[in-house]
Amino acid sequence: MGRTSTARKRLLDAAIELMTETSYATVTVDAICEHAGVKKGSFYHFFSSKSDLAVSALEADTQERRARLDSIFSPTVPPLQRIRNYCALFYEKQKEGFSRTGHVPGCPLFSLGTEMCRQDPQIRAKVQECLEIRAKYLASAIRDAADEGLMPKTDTDLKAKSLLAYFEGVLTQARIHNDLSVVREMEHGALELIGAGRAVAVAAA
Repeated sequence: MGRTSTARKRLLDAAIELMTETSYATVTVDAICEHAGVKKGSFYHFFSSKSDLAVSALEADTQERRARLDSIFSPTVPPLQRIRNYCALFYEKQKEGFSRTGHVPGCPLFSLGTEMCRQDPQIRAKVQECLEIRAKYLASAIRDAADEGLMPKTDTDLKAKSLLAYFEGVLTQARIHNDLSVVREMEHGALELIGAGRAVAVAAA
C-alpha cells in the first residue's frame, strides 16, 4: 500500500523532469513510467492520458512551490529583497538542473506552454493559470516597492506581467546558450526593468 501511495507523485515528478529536460512531444508514457518506476497499468489508474498527467504535474509543481513563494514574498520581507530572493530561487533551480543533466533546464511552464499552446487547450489553460499565480506574487512586491518610494508609481499588474516575461526570456536564453551566468545576472535587469535600479544603487553607496 505504501508503494502505491507514492506512485502518483513519482509519475508527476517524472513528467516534470522529463518534459523539462526534453519536450512534451518526445516523452512517451512508457518513458515516464520507467523513470518513475511505475507500471503502465498504474499510470492509467491515475491519469487518462499524457495530457492529463501534464496538467496534473503542473498543478502539483505549482502547489509544491507555494510555501516557498509565500516565504519569499512575505510582507515582512522588504519588497525589493523579495524580487532578489525570487531571482536567487531561479538560479538555484537552474543550477540544480544543470548539475544533474549538464544542461540548463529553463522554465517548464514556458517550455511546455510554447510547445503545446496551439495543440492542447487544457495544457494552455493550466500554464496560463500557473503564470498568473506567479504574476500576483510579483505584483505584490512591485506595489509595496512603489508605495515605499523605491520605484515610480506604475500599473502594477502590467509591470508584473512585464517582469514575468523578462524572467521567462532570461530562462529561455540560458537554456538556448546552456549558460547559467545568464540567470545569475537576471537580478540587475529585473530591478532596472521596474525602475528600482537607482534606489538599489543609492542604498549600496
